[in-house]
Amino acid sequence: MNFSLPYKKISSLLELIKFSHTIFSFPFAIMSAFIAAGGMPTLRQLLLIAGALAMARSAAMSFNRIVDVDYDIKNPRTAYRVELQKKIGKKNVWIFTLVCTGLFILFAGLLSRLALYMSPLAILIIFGYSFTKRFTNLSHFVLGLALALSPVGAWIGIQGRFGITPFLLAFAVVLWTAGFDIIYACQDIEHDKKLDLYSLPKKIGLRWALVLSGILHFFMVLLLFIVPRYSDLGIIYLIGVCLAAVLLFYEHLLVKPKDLSKINTAFFYRKWHYKPGAYGGNAH
Repeated sequence: MNFSLPYKKISSLLELIKFSHTIFSFPFAIMSAFIAAGGMPTLRQLLLIAGALAMARSAAMSFNRIVDVDYDIKNPRTAYRVELQKKIGKKNVWIFTLVCTGLFILFAGLLSRLALYMSPLAILIIFGYSFTKRFTNLSHFVLGLALALSPVGAWIGIQGRFGITPFLLAFAVVLWTAGFDIIYACQDIEHDKKLDLYSLPKKIGLRWALVLSGILHFFMVLLLFIVPRYSDLGIIYLIGVCLAAVLLFYEHLLVKPKDLSKINTAFFYRKWHYKPGAYGGNAH
């Protein structure tokens, strides 16, 4: 099967799945890997973990773009995704999804037998998330669960067994992810109402959604301060947690119920606008 796409299609594909954002899924997994190894993991282990993370995220994002196409086209914020898919070709997006899925399972198997056995469950969760907005307001937590697999998977990849520390980190990831996804979903309340999609901002309103997000991030920080009780982490880790807490506090100061204009700034994202006929979405 020929998967040799022209450069422009590859570029469009990477933009479609926001591949540059893959790096944001690394910190908790790498931290978990270092703790599991009791120091520096081998280069082979680090490369396999990074590869598995990148492939899992890429597969999940491309699958999401495929199954959400009917919703994305009706949302001005996401309509550019459909234009990008047209340029790439739906068949090519499917091929990319399947290749990434296969590579994820391969990398997991090369890490440990337990990681291989757990990989189908991971695929089920990360693919299943794409359907949750159709029937539950808790989709934000399912997204958190999907990302929370990374520290658990990294730990299993190193030690070949479960432990308390990776699950503490995973719980922190669930709270962190759900908190910022709730904020991000505040932009789509009217869109969700129109298409009968589910979200907590739509259910409880902007003000209480932002309050809930703050509460989740508060408990996430508390949980990170508990982690050293179960692992050998020192002052550098605690400084990192304090820095994360400051950044989260700043994020919540920026976003207000009556002013969502700084959401992209809060997440350090550039704002993307849809312009028909011009690559699908241009960065500004």
